[in-house]
Amino acid sequence: QRRRKRAHKGSENVKRKSARASRSSVNRAGGSHSKRRHVEAVTLFEVITMGRSAMQAVIDDWVEAYVTDRDSSLLDLISFFIQCSGCKVVTAEMCQSKEDSDVMSKMVEELDEVASLQYKKFLAFPWILTVTWPMDTESVEYPLTQSGPYGRWFHSEFCEFVSVLVAQCQRSIIFDGYLMNTLISLLTELSDSYVRAFRHTCTLAMKLLSSLVGVALSLSVGIENSQKLYKVQKTKTMRQKSTPQLERVQKKITELQEKRVEIESMMDIIFKGVFLKRYDVLPEIRSICVEELGLWMKLYSSAFLNDSYLKYMGWMMNDKQIPDVRLKCVLGLQGLYGDPLLLPKLDLFTSRFKERMISMTLDKDNEVAVQTMKLLVLISTSDDVLSPEDYKQLLQFVYSSQRPLAATAGELLFSLHKHVVYLVDGLWDCAGALLKDWAALTSILLQDPSSHVLVASVRQASEGPALPGRSGAKKAMSAREKKIQSDDCAKLTEHLLVVLPKLLSKVAGMGAVLDLHSGPAVLEAAARSYLSLCAEETTWCSMARAARDSLVQTWVDQLSVLLEDSLKGDCFSADEEKTKEILLVLKKLRAFHCHNLSQWSLFELLSPLLSAESSQGGAPPEVLLEVLQCLCYFTLWSLNTSGEALTSRAVAQRLQLRLFCERSHRCLSHSDHGVRQQAFLGVCDVLTAHSYQLHVWDPTSFGPLLYTPSPKLQRALLTFVCMQVFVGPDCDGQSRVSENSEVEKLEDLHKRRNLLAAFCKLIVHGVLEMSMAAEVFMYYMKYYNDFGDIIKETMYRTRQIDKIESSRTLVLCLQQQLFVRLKKEQESGGRAHPGVQTFTSIKELARRFALTFGDLVKFRECVVVIHNGIEFVFQEFSQTPETPTPLYLSYLTILSEFSSKLLKPDKKTFSYLQKHTAEHIIDLREECWQPLIYYRASLLAAAEGEDAVSYVSSDRKPHLPNRSPFS
Repeated sequence: QRRRKRAHKGSENVKRKSARASRSSVNRAGGSHSKRRHVEAVTLFEVITMGRSAMQAVIDDWVEAYVTDRDSSLLDLISFFIQCSGCKVVTAEMCQSKEDSDVMSKMVEELDEVASLQYKKFLAFPWILTVTWPMDTESVEYPLTQSGPYGRWFHSEFCEFVSVLVAQCQRSIIFDGYLMNTLISLLTELSDSYVRAFRHTCTLAMKLLSSLVGVALSLSVGIENSQKLYKVQKTKTMRQKSTPQLERVQKKITELQEKRVEIESMMDIIFKGVFLKRYDVLPEIRSICVEELGLWMKLYSSAFLNDSYLKYMGWMMNDKQIPDVRLKCVLGLQGLYGDPLLLPKLDLFTSRFKERMISMTLDKDNEVAVQTMKLLVLISTSDDVLSPEDYKQLLQFVYSSQRPLAATAGELLFSLHKHVVYLVDGLWDCAGALLKDWAALTSILLQDPSSHVLVASVRQASEGPALPGRSGAKKAMSAREKKIQSDDCAKLTEHLLVVLPKLLSKVAGMGAVLDLHSGPAVLEAAARSYLSLCAEETTWCSMARAARDSLVQTWVDQLSVLLEDSLKGDCFSADEEKTKEILLVLKKLRAFHCHNLSQWSLFELLSPLLSAESSQGGAPPEVLLEVLQCLCYFTLWSLNTSGEALTSRAVAQRLQLRLFCERSHRCLSHSDHGVRQQAFLGVCDVLTAHSYQLHVWDPTSFGPLLYTPSPKLQRALLTFVCMQVFVGPDCDGQSRVSENSEVEKLEDLHKRRNLLAAFCKLIVHGVLEMSMAAEVFMYYMKYYNDFGDIIKETMYRTRQIDKIESSRTLVLCLQQQLFVRLKKEQESGGRAHPGVQTFTSIKELARRFALTFGDLVKFRECVVVIHNGIEFVFQEFSQTPETPTPLYLSYLTILSEFSSKLLKPDKKTFSYLQKHTAEHIIDLREECWQPLIYYRASLLAAAEGEDAVSYVSSDRKPHLPNRSPFS
């Protein structure tokens, strides 16, 4: 039976109001011409065809109408989205509540087969709408799918309408909790409909999210500006500070933050309600989704650029239906990889989807392949992302039949100057004759100094290097290969002897190169080049040295002029520009540390910078850092080149060494952490070098004068190590563990290990007293994973130097540094200090110390020295009723860890113990004497090789035959 639904007329009030608003807007925006042409345009859907200016005016009037009657205006907006889907709203009625039982009973669908229409009622609170659309929805066109320019134009105008709507509402009604809730709910429901027109059109709600991203960015800028204003107001003097104004600024910051949270909540709802449901059979919808996702991640990276969103980009790169989805993915990723600030957040994505991106260069769609190659060119700018195998595969596209793809691959090849050695290595077998044409290569080098092929070819011919990451090469050359290499080297030498003067003439222009390029890599390469050219055995060394000396003299002159103007007395007064110039010259001089620059008296020129008080305008930390490194290198060269006789030069060298140590001592208390570390390392390096110098000089020819660091400096070095190396983990940092923080922790650990190693060298080389190692040894167990190997090696080295003194250092560590500190802490009754170790940890440390004595015969005397700790326990002990036991009696428990290392002939230790205990009344029934019982038992067990507990009662009175010291 046929059923027919009669269409009902909508609200006349709504139509009249909409018509008035639209007409007035059109008249304002378009003038008389627009009025004549669009007089019938009375709905938002019709106004969309009239351009941006009319669109803004209409939306302004719509906002005014919404403020007056939001329900009717909201119906106009709902009807707009329905009409954009090719459907019509035929009736609209109000409902009071979403939970009304009558509402759900009205949600029915009916068919009008005569008119070939479908009718459906659905809720867009507070409206119940009756919507009609054709029965055969798959074959009927709607605005977005219309062929020709109109479809593309409508898509653009629709997106423009959504953007203008959000822009016009962002300062007012967008936060009223009504408009956006209804709009998002409507678009989310329609995007999940089984009707294709609804799904496709309302998936453009993604444009709504993009517009909200713009609002969030504006709010973020407002928050940042307000926070800057707040800081400025807060730093003013109390007389100028206005408390009400501060409160107003703080209130504004809070309001903006609340609005941003609300916007981010809206974005999250749209993403989950629309994007996550749109793995649709329609690739057009997927294309819209991925295009907008790329835009969000670039514009609002703090919220969207993470692995939770990036995975969708990776998955949709595998879309097999239409190329447009894959193309939109690649274009979105280009925007991300093109921003250096975003690269750290893309590491995991790159590692997971790199293979897929490389395979997309073979895509059947040429545009996808070209854009993917451009993406890989961007990725290649990061170090170690693409392997040599990846480059080998990608560079083959320079021979592609598609010129755009070949040209893009050529860009990749052109950017790989640092991989020329791999290129030469790969071509060596098939094009060796061309690469060994030294005449052609040197002529190219004379014309283009940036050519790297000659250098790579020379290395390949003379060394045949095994390149990192390239396997399969022979570990040893055959006799025939050695003969070929020898012949190549001979031919190369003959040719270079002729052309080398012309090549060397370019060295004189290296100063100009270093003026333009002052990066660390360029400076280091220049310094090493000069070092090779200035070698004594070369015939051209005089010319190269003259060029080098001229270059260094230029830098010294520049620095002298700059410091003369900037350093007056103890005050450093250079402005920012001059400071940059000073810093640049210092970096150049530091890069040439492999050259002896003593003739320029740079130590005297730079050392005053360390004496300037920071409180009185001292040099900035970055300058001090460079100065400390330069002075350290100058001092090391001075120590290395000192004369053998006792001359004024040797005296000057000693004064220079003392001056450097004193100035660096002051820098150990500098406020900058990097300056403190460099001052410490510099002092350690020069003192170690001075110690080595004392060991190799001939005493009969006087040689260098002895310098001994002052006790204050020695103590400062020890304090620095304890404060900077042995520090606990950062609890706040551990709560935010990430890959970046792990890398930072490893770098920090590496620096701390270098500091500790430098200090331990001073002990091993005899610069510091061996006893100063006691405070380092005490951390052996606590920081075993981080520094155990360094501390253990220091123990072995000191034991080789003086095993008795080394044992006394262990005793000092256990007694004074650990045990006595613990007892004092317990007696004070205060809160436990974090630097004080527990008794259990001290006992465990003693056990680990005992394990280092492997050869009992060799270290027999060492163990006996340690057991002399008995005297430490009973020293100055006078037994009274108030003090029945020695204060440090429990130390015997720690000492018992070394009993197993005693040999039988050293049983006299037991007699030594008896001698000290014979003078006192000892009641084994008292718990306080348990450490003595335990230690005595360990000695007896060590002497007889039996269990210690079995000896506890062997020397007791008859009335205690069965009493155990542990009962």
